[in-house]
Amino acid sequence: MTMDTQQSGFIINMYIAAWQLQNKRFAELLEKLTDEQLDAETAPGRNTGTYLLGHMVAVSDAMLKLMGFREKIYPELEEVFIKSPDKSGKARPSAQDLRKYYHEVTNELNGFIDTLSPDEWLDRHMAVSEEDFAKEPMRNKLNILISRTTHMANHQGQMLFLQK
Repeated sequence: MTMDTQQSGFIINMYIAAWQLQNKRFAELLEKLTDEQLDAETAPGRNTGTYLLGHMVAVSDAMLKLMGFREKIYPELEEVFIKSPDKSGKARPSAQDLRKYYHEVTNELNGFIDTLSPDEWLDRHMAVSEEDFAKEPMRNKLNILISRTTHMANHQGQMLFLQK
């Protein structure tokens, strides 16, 4: 069974809607949490909310480059929030700054997401070569969006424990 452009467009739009909904829920949770709550651990010995917020900013920022849209806005966040653990002692932005970065990166990313055609969603992402993509066509931009939506939902679930 093959899918026509209309069918694939419909399915892709469902994934985009899931991404947008997850971002909306994450943003709503950020509105509810104080900076003090974000600075707390999600559970004893676990990551803080501030670290998880920074991690989500860094991951979403990396999507800009991974999907071939543009260079990262905050490349310095990768070292602190992706390559290093929470308690690394590395200097990091405040919760207030990270909230601002989250909205900025999300708005930038969503601006690009809204422009892609179904065929472009099924094109390779930038971490896979043309040769490898020919062997593994599932390594596409849509797959990045799906995996990052799930990733955000996972960390949002952890951050829910910060609510009083």
